[in-house]
Amino acid sequence: MAIEVQPPWKMHFDGAAHHGGARAGVVFVTSKSEVLPYIFMLTQLCSNNIAEYQALILGIEMAVEMKRLQCQIFGDSQLVINQILGSYEVKKPELRPFHGYAKKLMGWVGNVTIQHVPRKENKKADILAALASLLTLPDQAQVTIFQNLGSTTAK
Repeated sequence: MAIEVQPPWKMHFDGAAHHGGARAGVVFVTSKSEVLPYIFMLTQLCSNNIAEYQALILGIEMAVEMKRLQCQIFGDSQLVINQILGSYEVKKPELRPFHGYAKKLMGWVGNVTIQHVPRKENKKADILAALASLLTLPDQAQVTIFQNLGSTTAK
């Protein structure tokens, strides 16, 4: 009897905000090196740091939904990564609900690691977040992504 242990999936995330709205990109790389890209338009005006947290949360929610018990997470937001790791204190009150929810979700994944990477190593998620701002399709359905954090929705 042999048990094959699959390497963990990798998840890259990036969020960005500007005067026209916020966007997020999430890229999963499976244990077989398949790339699964996702883009999100965030309808709530927010700061870059909140957009980064929302991208992280969207990715973790998807990992939970896909029943990924092992996941390596990479992001280029030094603030968000270090707050999740506990190296930085969450000083801004508006970031606390996002931080708490992300930590809670990470507990549901199981074996998860999170690591800061330079922007050049997070290009796929960065490009998806930028692409999301260009894709404004009419009559798109809105889906609430976190009900307990307010009125944040994704298109």
